[in-house]
Amino acid sequence: MPEVATLAELRSQALDCTRCALAAGRTQVVFGVGDPEAALMFVGEGPGREEDLQGEPFVGRSGKLLDTLMRQELGMDRSQCYIANVVMCRPPGNRDPLPDEIAACRPHLEAKMEVIDPTVVVSLGNFATRLLLGTTEGIRRLRGQAYPFRSGFLVPTYHPAAALRGGAEVVAEMRADFVRAKGLLGARGR
Repeated sequence: MPEVATLAELRSQALDCTRCALAAGRTQVVFGVGDPEAALMFVGEGPGREEDLQGEPFVGRSGKLLDTLMRQELGMDRSQCYIANVVMCRPPGNRDPLPDEIAACRPHLEAKMEVIDPTVVVSLGNFATRLLLGTTEGIRRLRGQAYPFRSGFLVPTYHPAAALRGGAEVVAEMRADFVRAKGLLGARGR
């Protein structure tokens, strides 16, 4: 991708993207949402049905949980962070994104992170965590700590959909990860 100066320019490029087969089945590109100068960025897997229809990441049940945890553990809402996904188009039937789809969308995600330059990135689930850390390890093994990442830190945690299925223990672990992210934000003073 050519170097881009703003999220608006990146969004404009993304709206026309046909780099993978997911473009053929999308209702719209789910680019991302939030503060373009955010110190905190969340990266999830990919849009689901509701996200594809509304054009915004995490708007269904998973999004409601994410919003609640952000408010309760970080004291912020969507307007104070940035939320994006590994892939910007919904995989058919909400299946996992394929390696070629992830590879096709990666330059978009990298460009967003370059423009936003967050202090802390919270990866939500296996796909985002594995991609961003360049590992094959699973989220259960990786969560619970912070990793140096770009000019700040990466805090892996569960995807909110996994927390909805996994119950109170998984939600409690997510809360602890959000508190870890808040501490890192405070330590960097941004």
